[in-house]
Order: sequence, then structure tokens, then C-alpha cells
Amino acid sequence: MRKQLAAGLGTLVLTAATLLGQAGAAGARTKAADPTSHFDVPYGNTYTKGTLTWHNRSVSISGEHKSVSSTSCRTTWLTTYSGTKPLAADGYRPSVCNASAKFAFSVVADASGGATRVKVCLDHKGIEDLACKYYRHP
Repeated sequence: MRKQLAAGLGTLVLTAATLLGQAGAAGARTKAADPTSHFDVPYGNTYTKGTLTWHNRSVSISGEHKSVSSTSCRTTWLTTYSGTKPLAADGYRPSVCNASAKFAFSVVADASGGATRVKVCLDHKGIEDLACKYYRHP
């Protein structure tokens, strides 16, 4: 009887250790970082450049835009797409005039799997696209 009890207890201990080891390993796993890609949209001596971060239901953009004139102000715009369907668009405010400035903002991509591509534009005062480029989800 003691041998059966000891064998049963040993099996129980091994099972518990295995389960705890699996739970610990699962807890130790970290979420993979969201993919990133770089963008660069020049227009003459002005530009917008930086990094796109692709999240599940949005895209974050951060970088720097530059204007070389006090009357030709620049704003960065981002439009998210699922395939060819536009999802959302937004721009960084205020515009930068005769200077360069850092920016960071996010745009919604409310579609299964998030945005498949984006359009980054350098705008004049946020009302006129000067130069745009498309970037695909990496």
C-alpha cells in the first residue's frame, strides 16, 4: 500500500512540476514588437521623414518635418488603407514654418489585421499635398 501511495504521490508531483514549468514558460514569453518601417518624403529643400509603427488597429508615425520659408509652412499627413479602401486620415498640427520640428501621432486603421498600407504626405499648411509616398505593411 505504501509503494502505491508513494508512486501516486510521485506522479502527482511530476505532473504539477510539468504544469508549473509550462505556465512559467508561457508567462516568460513576451509579445513580439509591432513592425516598423522608415519613410522619407522630400519636396525641394523640405521633407518629412521618420518611422511608421504598425499596430493591430492603428499606425503610429513619428519623425521630423521641415520648412525653409516663413510663408510655405509644412504639415505631415498620414492616411491608412485596407487594400485600396481608405480607413482614416489625420495630420500633425500646428504646421511648421521656416524651421524643422519633431512630431508623433497615430491614425486609426479599424480593419481586421489593421492597415495594409499607408500614404504619407508633406502638405502645405495642411490643405495642399506637395508630395506623397505609399508604404506597405512590412
